[in-house]
Amino acid sequence: MKQKVSVNTLGALPTKMKRKRDCWFLYTIPALIIYIWFMAFPLFNSMRLSLYTGSGFVPSHFVGLKNYVDLFTNPFFRDRLVGAIIHTGILFAICMGIQNTLGLAFANILSGSLKGSSIYRTIIFLPATLSILVTGFLWRLILNPNWGAVNQVLAMLGMTRFSNYPWLGDPKVAMIIVGLVTAWQWVGIPTMIFLAGFQGIPEDLYEAANIDGASRRQVFWKIKAPLLIPVVGLVSILTFVGNFNSFDNVFALENPNGAPDYSTDIMGTLFYRIGIAGQNPIGEPNMGVGASIATVIFFILLTGVTFWMISQNRNNKKFE
Repeated sequence: MKQKVSVNTLGALPTKMKRKRDCWFLYTIPALIIYIWFMAFPLFNSMRLSLYTGSGFVPSHFVGLKNYVDLFTNPFFRDRLVGAIIHTGILFAICMGIQNTLGLAFANILSGSLKGSSIYRTIIFLPATLSILVTGFLWRLILNPNWGAVNQVLAMLGMTRFSNYPWLGDPKVAMIIVGLVTAWQWVGIPTMIFLAGFQGIPEDLYEAANIDGASRRQVFWKIKAPLLIPVVGLVSILTFVGNFNSFDNVFALENPNGAPDYSTDIMGTLFYRIGIAGQNPIGEPNMGVGASIATVIFFILLTGVTFWMISQNRNNKKFE
């Protein structure tokens, strides 16, 4: 005997499905609460603190935009801010030019039929698993001017000029060395991201290129490179955000004072030194100016991310 289904039951099914579809936002509430509490609230509270001044970690005297005026007009704060922006830009340029370029090259090699590719992936990604403080300590030993491995090798090669060269003590090259060490440690991250991008390219395109007799160089520039542009943009923005939020790499290799002679002073160390450590002319933490520095960092990052999003939308419209 066939079971009859009432019209009311059939009409209720779409209603239940519609309710489930309209309640999707309920699943985002826990993540939204965590984001607001740990990200959005500290951000806006930092902007609020930039409008106050006072001793200690809770400024209570409202001064409006005076902290920003001091930051951009006071010779001490202004010179340190300009220097920190320049040094952070140098760090970003090194990571973009060396770290991400090597990551792209490694990913291109590993995406092919290379024997033992899993072992090479582990070797490339291994430095990223190390503690930054441990990495900094090891590189300080390696770069030691008296008995470091780098100077010893250069002396064996006949470069006696660099036998006692203070790599981390020369203001002209200290920031470059910090950037190179940073690129060495984190090259595994863009490598894995680029490798995932290469693996997402359909195999049909490679097969068609092989049938047409395309060389490896033509396959890379005509197929891989154009399809990898969104991934390159993603890696670039992650590098940009990571460098302007950086602190620990300079802290591990040098110190938060930006030694030698503020040549490695970046935005993170400047914020720490003025807003937390209190190493400014008055000898106390200036949370108001420190919060204004954090706000400047936020707007720099916001500008970069916004520019990337606009460029991505333009590229997407071209392909539509």
